[in-house]
Amino acid sequence: MNPLRATMMQALAGMDLQTKRLDVTSQNISNVDTPGYKRKFLVLDELSTGADAFRAARVELDQSEGETRLDPTHPMADENGYIEMSNVQVVTEMADMREANRSYEANLNSFQQARSMYRSLLDILRR
Repeated sequence: MNPLRATMMQALAGMDLQTKRLDVTSQNISNVDTPGYKRKFLVLDELSTGADAFRAARVELDQSEGETRLDPTHPMADENGYIEMSNVQVVTEMADMREANRSYEANLNSFQQARSMYRSLLDILRR
C-alpha cells in the first residue's frame, strides 16, 4: 500500500474511533440523572501496526460507586430507603468530549494533508 493511502486510512480509523468516543460520552451525559447508571468508557484493543492499529474498541462500565441519596418513595430504593445515583461526572465527560473533538480534528487535518499531497502527485504524473 502506498504511504499516502496508508496515512489516509489511519486518519479514517482515528476519526471512526473518535466518533465512537463521542457516542459513548453523549450516552453518559444523557444518563447523568438516571439512578443506577454506570459510566461507560471506550477501551482500545491494539490489533496491529499500520492502517489497522486501534481499529477495535470495546465499551466497558466504570464500576465505581455513585452517590447515594435517601428517597424511600423511589421504586429503586433499597430496604433502607437509599438509591444509588449514576457515577457520571459531567465535568469529566465534557473534558472527554473536548479531547475527542480535538483528536477528530487532528485526524481530519492529517487526512486532508494526505489527500492534498496525493492530488499534487497525480497532477505531477499527468504532465
